[in-house]
Amino acid sequence: MSPTILASRAMFIAISIIALLGLINSPTALLLGFLFALFFKHPFSNHNELCIEYLLKVAVIGLGFGMFIEETLQTTGQGFTLTLLTILLTVALGTLLAKALKVDRKLGHLITSGTAICGGSAIAAISPVIQARGKTISMALGIVFLLNSIALFVFPSIGHLLEMSQRDFGLWCAVAIHDTSSVVGAALGYGEEALEVATTVKLSRTLWIIPLSIYSIIAFKVKGGKVTIPYFILFFILAIVANSYGVISESLSSNIVVISKRLLVLTLFLVGSALSIEQLRKTGLKPMILAMTLWVFISIFSLIYILY
Repeated sequence: MSPTILASRAMFIAISIIALLGLINSPTALLLGFLFALFFKHPFSNHNELCIEYLLKVAVIGLGFGMFIEETLQTTGQGFTLTLLTILLTVALGTLLAKALKVDRKLGHLITSGTAICGGSAIAAISPVIQARGKTISMALGIVFLLNSIALFVFPSIGHLLEMSQRDFGLWCAVAIHDTSSVVGAALGYGEEALEVATTVKLSRTLWIIPLSIYSIIAFKVKGGKVTIPYFILFFILAIVANSYGVISESLSSNIVVISKRLLVLTLFLVGSALSIEQLRKTGLKPMILAMTLWVFISIFSLIYILY
């Protein structure tokens, strides 16, 4: 094994351990991941995507052990109208903009779906439904991951500048940031209430993958299209129930939540390490304009709705 590969593995493992020990926060983890991708070759690239997917699900389920049923239902109800409005408007605007910019129809739909609901998860769920090619999927994911990274740094600063309450900030994150990992990462440093609101609303938003998948099958006239159901949300709900009724001790619940938060920080490092400048260059300007326009729209619209 060459010294370069050994060095990259050692660095990767060292940062991962630092993240798990809770010695860095979410933005730092993402930044370290991005810097790692710039200067080192990813030593575990074949497993990175799968690790992100499973670590995120485990971490989100773990956060459920710090929540209670009554508060969760109240938060979900408060975010319903805004969730519905932003999804409908984003999908409509994305469809029109993709046509106007002459972006490939499937690429435009994946970018729109990722912006409207939950980033990479929505793209992964909708891709097989519309039978998108690997290159199209990679381009959509690359753009969404880039915007997620920007949001993780920008949103907390805006939240503090506008003196947003933790509840309002958590709701804004859940609606306007694409991926669940970045939503939770941004809310993690803002406060406990922001984290709970952001996680709850984002996961309820994820369920909209099901009607969007059905719409995609009809819009693209796909025969035999399969709808993906995000089953891990059921385990998140079970965790909330277990915590609400004292199925496990309070100390164990607290420890699970702490571990889950650290797993989320590790996940963000993995997300950063997967970013590819070369891939973004190949994407082209028009898809980037589409993604940026949709993101700015959903961010401003939801912010005005929440504040006023």
